[in-house]
Amino acid sequence: MSATVPGSVANHHYFDRDLDCKAVKLLPSEYYVTTDDIALTTVLGSCVAACVVDLDAGVAGMNHFMLPEDGEPGTRGQVESMRYGAYAMEVLIGEMLRAGARRDRLQAKVFGGAAVLANMTTLNIGDRNADFVLRYLKTERISVAAQDLRGQHARRVCLLPKSGKAVVRKLRTQVDVQSIQREEGELLRRLSAVNKNTGMV
Repeated sequence: MSATVPGSVANHHYFDRDLDCKAVKLLPSEYYVTTDDIALTTVLGSCVAACVVDLDAGVAGMNHFMLPEDGEPGTRGQVESMRYGAYAMEVLIGEMLRAGARRDRLQAKVFGGAAVLANMTTLNIGDRNADFVLRYLKTERISVAAQDLRGQHARRVCLLPKSGKAVVRKLRTQVDVQSIQREEGELLRRLSAVNKNTGMV
């Protein structure tokens, strides 16, 4: 069973040879909630992914958000709002509860928030994302079972829902690093354009 917020539910299903199982790959601004024995995977630079499980209910979910701040209410579409941590966390937890999870049993593992481009450090996006997700989970009283945040390396994260185990691999190969750097460069350009238009620094 998967969650049903239109447009932002990950839909890239594939067979993961490394994990030897079916998997769903999450892209930025997506999430996925499942009760099936299917791996959830994503690749992170400055973005953060929260992996949340209720092992007793057999419900697990993951999101992938790009920025810590919430979108302004009423000014953004649902998919674009998933870029923002506050909305992405709210949707993920809400869909997990609808799938049968209980808030008092939720456990989280959080990853990402790296500074993979030198000029990303001026905006501190990775640090801000990492700070946000830890603050959010503390406020919501959801325990953090594991974390691998900040640093300079991109990460590939795999969540195995049935066990709640998360596998993290730092990406160091040229192809992986260049791919993430392109994505981060595009994010940086978009943020710079937004900041210019709004007068923000």
